[in-house]
Amino acid sequence: MSTEHNQTPKAPAVPPMKDRGIDLLLDIPLEVAVEVGRSRILVRDLLQLQEGSMIELDKLAGEPLDLYVNSRLIARGEAVVVNEKFGLRLTDVVSPSERIENLG
Repeated sequence: MSTEHNQTPKAPAVPPMKDRGIDLLLDIPLEVAVEVGRSRILVRDLLQLQEGSMIELDKLAGEPLDLYVNSRLIARGEAVVVNEKFGLRLTDVVSPSERIENLG
């Protein structure tokens, strides 16, 4: 009687961690934000904000907007409209090695 039928099927081979390299990181979600500008206000002014209130930002109109990934500056660009939504056309991008360093 053959014992071949009683053997457990082998699991598919999984490449060692070192062989998978950066592929493990490619599906990690990251928070992306575009910053128009910043301002500092007093708590009293914050409490008085209402519809129609204006807050002056530190950037001039037409200056590039900052693109942050996980709170790290990655690029700068200009606002555009794409399919009735805002978008960002990148005009200055941090190098790939600097981007990886900035994510840490």
